[in-house]
Amino acid sequence: MNVLLVYAHPEPRSLNGSLRDFSVKRLEDAGHVVQVSDLYAMKWKASLDANDSLDRQADARFDPALDSQRAFENGRQSKDIALEQDKLMWADAVILQFPLWWFSMPAILKGWVERVYAYGFGYGVGEHSDARWGDRYGEGTLAGKRAMLIVTAGGWESHYGPRGINDPMDDVLFPIQHGILYYPGFDVLPPFVIYRTGRIDAAAFPEICDALGQRLDDIGKTAPIPFRPQNAGAYTIPELTLRPDIAPDESGFAVHIA
Repeated sequence: MNVLLVYAHPEPRSLNGSLRDFSVKRLEDAGHVVQVSDLYAMKWKASLDANDSLDRQADARFDPALDSQRAFENGRQSKDIALEQDKLMWADAVILQFPLWWFSMPAILKGWVERVYAYGFGYGVGEHSDARWGDRYGEGTLAGKRAMLIVTAGGWESHYGPRGINDPMDDVLFPIQHGILYYPGFDVLPPFVIYRTGRIDAAAFPEICDALGQRLDDIGKTAPIPFRPQNAGAYTIPELTLRPDIAPDESGFAVHIA
């Protein structure tokens, strides 16, 4: 498989840096071809702005969606955006690796998503009609590819448990896994999460690598999270709400998982 690892941590000598190096070696030893987008090392520009389109008039009003659409359609995107899109199209599997900062991904990785997921590439794809509402949530440009998160968290696992004060980790990661990965079509694998990172020492690191190594070995066969596809009948269109007979009297993130 071709595997793209999008990595977001500013310190190469960190736990995340060591896990990145381990993952690349494990995947390559298994015969996979790996590319790494190390966003901090690349000095990735996180802000989506008018400079992302090469043909904009300097005095024109900036419209993030329409400018993105025109630049993508006409091949006039900033070169760094186009290169990352090429990597995504090349990859059979994508791994996003990052520390959980303030209940989400670091700003530099969010900026990667905002800029690389251009209109016509990550969103705004497919017909909008009475039968379907675009190619998204199970369909789209990246359909047929796999994706997985590798996440480090400073808190205890219990803090992210079913009754933990931080909310369940599946809920914390839902906007990323469902909204950023499943939306453009990825089959999303269960995340690999490491807790209490400040307490991990040389003795604990090999155990983490053993568990992560198994997940990487199984990257091509692990069953994805069974998110409900948008256009397969579970949702009414154009309201995009679940049919009344599906998970009646329930709400929240979990109802979108079959």
